[in-house]
Amino acid sequence: MANGREEAQQTDGEGSQITSREHHNPVVVVDGRDIAELVKNEAAFSTYVDHKFQELDRDGDGKLSLKELEPAVADIGAAIGLPARGSSPDSDHIYGEVLNEFTNGRRRVVSKNNFKEVLSDILLGMAAGLQRDPVVILRIDGEELKEFVAGLDFEPEAAAIFSESNWENLPLRKIMVMSLEQLGVSHGMPPISDSLVFERIVQPAMSHLPPEDHGGAVSREIFMEELRKVLCTIASGLKDHPVIVAHSENYFDGSGITRLLSSSVELDQVLDMAWKELPKKANHKVSKEYLRVALDGISSSAGLPPYGAIADVDAVINETFKTLKADDGQKVREAEFKKLMKEILGTIGLQLGVNPISVSANSVVHEPLSSPSTLLPVLPQGEGSVLNP
Repeated sequence: MANGREEAQQTDGEGSQITSREHHNPVVVVDGRDIAELVKNEAAFSTYVDHKFQELDRDGDGKLSLKELEPAVADIGAAIGLPARGSSPDSDHIYGEVLNEFTNGRRRVVSKNNFKEVLSDILLGMAAGLQRDPVVILRIDGEELKEFVAGLDFEPEAAAIFSESNWENLPLRKIMVMSLEQLGVSHGMPPISDSLVFERIVQPAMSHLPPEDHGGAVSREIFMEELRKVLCTIASGLKDHPVIVAHSENYFDGSGITRLLSSSVELDQVLDMAWKELPKKANHKVSKEYLRVALDGISSSAGLPPYGAIADVDAVINETFKTLKADDGQKVREAEFKKLMKEILGTIGLQLGVNPISVSANSVVHEPLSSPSTLLPVLPQGEGSVLNP
């Protein structure tokens, strides 16, 4: 999701999941059921597709050109949390794969039937992902932050921030910003990386601090006192202007891969489909450079995020490809392709089983609670106000 912060952590060797405080103010849980119900309702989904196809078909010729498909691809990227196209080669690769799903790598135009079929697959994949990892919509109104500042956890957590940081010669205002960045929704703090949150709530709370000073040593006592003041002011600001945050937590421990590898029927179906979609030479061989494309295509079945979405998981995938020499550019036939894909999945699953990766993402919702995409279904409406521009 846009305008949010994403933090990924590897858990310890024991495989224990990193968890946060329980959130006190959930507004609504988005778990994919509404999306799945829409797709499975043939009449409703057909009407939905007709409407969206008509919106995209600007020239009214009954087909979608590559240019007309661009808004759909951008919307799908926004809905799965990718940065805007052109932001990075990794995200652009995923956008390219989404477009390839519609065009099958060959078509220059897409019919309504093709559009409906691919959109159905994408939405069902998103619904399955939300069922595994629901998004919780939180209304942050300052109450939880006030409880944190007044509670027993404030002093030890603030002291830990102070002791673990190197702030020599930094201005006090900069120190405050860096400290606030270490607090999250579990403390009742919205993401300060969001520009409106920073400008309208955080900056006014620090207005009593000098805009510039010469830095120097800041004592623990001064730090604790100023942090408490700033947080109390932020809590008051949130009371007047609550912030809606979409919060998700994902945990990648290889269990999805283990389940897929243990189901020979599903695994064969997934690999058959992946092989079918890859471009082949006249000798029925496929270059290994397409193995990443194939892995991306089966990622949802294996409980993995799309490549480029989470850096820590990408690192595991990259190391696996290096270890298995899956990036050497050689060409493989179907049997060798399937064997190598099983080895890739098994190695990734083994690494994630030993060192699971926990990811927490928070995004400020500036509009009424709806999908960030104009293409995808509207999410359930929540309660409360949002931080409006």
